[in-house]
Amino acid sequence: MSRYRGPRLRISRRLGDLPGLTRKKSNKLLPAGEHGQKSRKPSEYSLRLEEKQKLRFNYGLSEKQLLKNVKIAKKVQGSTGIVLLQILEMRLDNTIFRLGLAPTIPAARQIVNHGHITVNKKTVSICSYQCKPGDIITIKPQKSSTTLIKKYLSFPGLANIPNHLELDKNTLIAKVNGVVERDWVALELNELLVVEYYSKK
Repeated sequence: MSRYRGPRLRISRRLGDLPGLTRKKSNKLLPAGEHGQKSRKPSEYSLRLEEKQKLRFNYGLSEKQLLKNVKIAKKVQGSTGIVLLQILEMRLDNTIFRLGLAPTIPAARQIVNHGHITVNKKTVSICSYQCKPGDIITIKPQKSSTTLIKKYLSFPGLANIPNHLELDKNTLIAKVNGVVERDWVALELNELLVVEYYSKK
């Protein structure tokens, strides 16, 4: 299944607050659709599926991409769930979003795809590029690039920049100082349920 392009509020009403997907907030509390009105005790499978969908929609991944990242996380020493979150958080599109240079991850993805971003003085247009400690992220000095970023910077998606990133708003130069810690992941979810969901795959 390709990247989701449908109504975003519908997804956030069903899965809860997804800061990477949309900044809009719905006044309606129940999930969209006639089945959202019924309250049933969810099964264990539906709980795992919901947590997996939160991850997928927040970071804008296809099922194939998420499964690939889970397989990579399983090979790394440490807690698979936390390693998976670190892999997703260190993606270039998410890093741009967390720096406040874009209001949402889809907006950050567009900035990267259009070639406005350089990493270590090289243009990177691949959203899934894994940022590493020591990487220097800059905005191209073109007027169109700086105007767009300054417009987004005045209305950041999240209030705080995580402690593994730093940004100089005057020069628009950002630095990755380390790997994100679990406490700084903005998405509220139980990553163990995601690992359990994929354990049977």
